[in-house]
Amino acid sequence: MTKTVVVYHSGYGHTQRLAQFVAQGAKATIIEINAEGSISEENWTTLDAADAIIFGAPTYMGMASWQFKKFADETSKRWYTSAWKNKVAGGFTISANLSGDKLSTIQYFITLAMQNGMIWVGQSEMSDGNINRLGSNSGLMSQVGSTSPASDIPQGDLDTALKYGERVAGIAAQIKK
Repeated sequence: MTKTVVVYHSGYGHTQRLAQFVAQGAKATIIEINAEGSISEENWTTLDAADAIIFGAPTYMGMASWQFKKFADETSKRWYTSAWKNKVAGGFTISANLSGDKLSTIQYFITLAMQNGMIWVGQSEMSDGNINRLGSNSGLMSQVGSTSPASDIPQGDLDTALKYGERVAGIAAQIKK
Protein backbone atom coordinates (compact mmCIF):
# COMPACT_ATOMS: atom_id res chain seq x y z
CA MET A 1 0.00 0.00 0.00
CA THR A 2 1.43 3.36 -0.99
CA LYS A 3 1.14 6.47 1.13
CA THR A 4 0.38 9.76 -0.56
CA VAL A 5 0.34 13.14 1.19
CA VAL A 6 -1.04 16.44 -0.07
CA VAL A 7 0.75 19.38 1.57
CA TYR A 8 -0.60 22.82 0.78
CA HIS A 9 -1.10 26.42 1.84
CA SER A 10 -4.39 28.20 1.23
CA GLY A 11 -4.93 31.88 1.83
CA TYR A 12 -8.68 32.15 1.24
CA GLY A 13 -9.95 28.56 0.97
CA HIS A 14 -9.62 28.07 -2.80
CA THR A 15 -6.42 25.99 -2.63
CA GLN A 16 -7.87 24.07 0.32
CA ARG A 17 -10.86 23.03 -1.81
CA LEU A 18 -8.58 21.83 -4.60
CA ALA A 19 -6.44 19.99 -2.03
CA GLN A 20 -9.50 18.12 -0.79
CA PHE A 21 -10.32 16.90 -4.30
CA VAL A 22 -6.70 15.98 -5.11
CA ALA A 23 -6.48 14.09 -1.80
CA GLN A 24 -9.77 12.32 -2.46
CA GLY A 25 -8.51 11.12 -5.83
CA ALA A 26 -5.19 10.02 -4.35
CA LYS A 27 -6.71 8.61 -1.14
CA ALA A 28 -4.14 10.83 0.55
CA THR A 29 -3.48 12.37 3.91
CA ILE A 30 -3.77 16.17 3.93
CA ILE A 31 -1.33 18.52 5.66
CA GLU A 32 -2.09 22.23 5.76
CA ILE A 33 0.74 24.74 5.98
CA ASN A 34 -0.42 27.33 8.49
CA ALA A 35 -0.56 31.11 8.12
CA GLU A 36 2.99 31.35 9.47
CA GLY A 37 4.31 28.92 6.84
CA SER A 38 4.86 26.06 9.29
CA ILE A 39 3.82 22.46 9.86
CA SER A 40 4.30 20.30 12.95
CA GLU A 41 7.12 17.80 13.53
CA GLU A 42 4.48 15.06 13.31
CA ASN A 43 3.58 16.36 9.83
CA TRP A 44 7.23 16.29 8.77
CA THR A 45 7.36 12.65 9.91
CA THR A 46 4.25 11.92 7.81
CA LEU A 47 5.86 13.52 4.75
CA ASP A 48 9.09 11.58 5.30
CA ALA A 49 7.14 8.30 5.39
CA ALA A 50 5.16 9.09 2.21
CA ASP A 51 5.75 7.44 -1.14
CA ALA A 52 4.26 10.45 -2.96
CA ILE A 53 3.95 14.12 -2.03
CA ILE A 54 1.66 16.51 -3.87
CA PHE A 55 2.41 20.20 -3.34
CA GLY A 56 -0.27 22.90 -3.47
CA ALA A 57 -0.31 26.68 -3.15
CA PRO A 58 -2.16 29.63 -4.58
CA THR A 59 -0.36 31.73 -7.16
CA TYR A 60 0.07 35.23 -5.77
CA MET A 61 1.89 37.84 -7.85
CA GLY A 62 3.27 35.19 -10.21
CA MET A 63 4.56 32.71 -7.61
CA ALA A 64 3.58 30.39 -4.78
CA SER A 65 2.55 32.08 -1.54
CA TRP A 66 5.34 33.03 0.85
CA GLN A 67 4.00 30.51 3.35
CA PHE A 68 4.60 27.71 0.87
CA LYS A 69 8.06 29.07 0.06
CA LYS A 70 8.93 29.03 3.77
CA PHE A 71 7.85 25.39 3.93
CA ALA A 72 9.92 24.65 0.80
CA ASP A 73 13.00 26.29 2.36
CA GLU A 74 12.57 24.02 5.37
CA THR A 75 12.81 20.95 3.13
CA SER A 76 16.55 21.66 2.92
CA LYS A 77 17.00 19.33 5.92
CA ARG A 78 15.51 16.56 3.77
CA TRP A 79 17.64 17.61 0.79
CA TYR A 80 20.81 17.36 2.87
CA THR A 81 20.12 13.72 3.73
CA SER A 82 18.36 12.79 0.44
CA ALA A 83 15.34 11.81 2.56
CA TRP A 84 12.86 12.42 -0.27
CA LYS A 85 14.97 10.89 -3.04
CA ASN A 86 12.84 8.77 -5.43
CA LYS A 87 9.52 9.82 -3.90
CA VAL A 88 6.86 10.70 -6.46
CA ALA A 89 5.86 14.38 -6.62
CA GLY A 90 3.11 16.46 -8.16
CA GLY A 91 1.63 19.90 -7.70
CA PHE A 92 -1.37 22.15 -8.12
CA THR A 93 -2.21 25.84 -7.98
CA ILE A 94 -5.06 28.28 -8.47
CA SER A 95 -5.24 31.97 -9.28
CA ALA A 96 -7.82 34.62 -10.10
CA ASN A 97 -6.86 35.12 -13.75
CA LEU A 98 -6.83 32.65 -16.62
CA SER A 99 -3.06 32.86 -16.90
CA GLY A 100 -2.24 34.42 -13.56
CA ASP A 101 1.30 33.15 -14.10
CA LYS A 102 0.37 29.78 -12.59
CA LEU A 103 3.07 28.09 -14.67
CA SER A 104 5.78 29.76 -12.59
CA THR A 105 4.26 28.23 -9.45
CA ILE A 106 4.14 24.77 -11.04
CA GLN A 107 7.73 25.19 -12.27
CA TYR A 108 8.74 26.16 -8.72
CA PHE A 109 7.19 22.90 -7.45
CA ILE A 110 9.02 20.97 -10.17
CA THR A 111 12.32 22.58 -9.18
CA LEU A 112 11.67 21.80 -5.51
CA ALA A 113 10.95 18.18 -6.40
CA MET A 114 14.05 17.89 -8.61
CA GLN A 115 16.28 19.39 -5.93
CA ASN A 116 14.99 16.75 -3.53
CA GLY A 117 15.62 13.94 -6.06
CA MET A 118 11.90 13.29 -6.53
CA ILE A 119 10.09 11.97 -9.61
CA TRP A 120 7.65 14.54 -11.05
CA VAL A 121 4.25 13.50 -12.41
CA GLY A 122 2.50 15.85 -14.81
CA GLN A 123 -1.11 16.11 -15.89
CA SER A 124 -2.18 13.44 -18.39
CA GLU A 125 -5.72 14.60 -19.14
CA MET A 126 -6.29 16.24 -22.51
CA SER A 127 -8.26 19.47 -22.38
CA ASP A 128 -11.84 19.06 -23.51
CA GLY A 129 -13.12 22.41 -22.29
CA ASN A 130 -14.19 20.84 -18.99
CA ILE A 131 -11.48 18.42 -17.81
CA ASN A 132 -8.10 20.21 -17.75
CA ARG A 133 -9.84 23.25 -19.24
CA LEU A 134 -6.72 25.40 -18.81
CA GLY A 135 -4.63 22.91 -20.79
CA SER A 136 -1.86 22.39 -18.24
CA ASN A 137 0.42 19.40 -18.75
CA SER A 138 2.98 20.25 -16.06
CA GLY A 139 0.58 19.92 -13.12
CA LEU A 140 -2.92 20.84 -12.04
CA MET A 141 -4.03 24.43 -12.64
CA SER A 142 -7.35 25.99 -11.67
CA GLN A 143 -8.89 29.44 -11.91
CA VAL A 144 -11.75 31.29 -10.27
CA GLY A 145 -12.42 35.03 -10.00
CA SER A 146 -10.75 37.00 -7.23
CA THR A 147 -14.05 37.85 -5.53
CA SER A 148 -15.54 34.37 -6.03
CA PRO A 149 -15.84 31.96 -3.11
CA ALA A 150 -14.14 28.55 -3.23
CA SER A 151 -17.54 27.00 -3.97
CA ASP A 152 -17.41 28.71 -7.40
CA ILE A 153 -14.39 26.72 -8.59
CA PRO A 154 -15.59 25.14 -11.85
CA GLN A 155 -16.67 21.50 -11.53
CA GLY A 156 -14.34 20.57 -14.40
CA ASP A 157 -11.36 21.83 -12.37
CA LEU A 158 -12.49 19.76 -9.38
CA ASP A 159 -12.97 16.69 -11.59
CA THR A 160 -9.48 17.27 -12.98
CA ALA A 161 -8.14 17.49 -9.41
CA LEU A 162 -9.64 14.07 -8.62
CA LYS A 163 -8.07 12.57 -11.74
CA TYR A 164 -4.71 14.18 -11.01
CA GLY A 165 -4.66 12.81 -7.46
CA GLU A 166 -5.49 9.35 -8.84
CA ARG A 167 -2.68 9.65 -11.39
CA VAL A 168 0.01 10.66 -8.89
CA ALA A 169 -0.97 7.92 -6.43
CA GLY A 170 -1.17 5.39 -9.27
CA ILE A 171 2.33 6.21 -10.49
CA ALA A 172 3.63 5.93 -6.91
CA ALA A 173 2.03 2.47 -6.64
CA GLN A 174 3.64 1.38 -9.93
CA ILE A 175 7.06 2.55 -8.80
CA LYS A 176 6.77 0.91 -5.37
CA LYS A 177 6.12 -2.56 -6.90
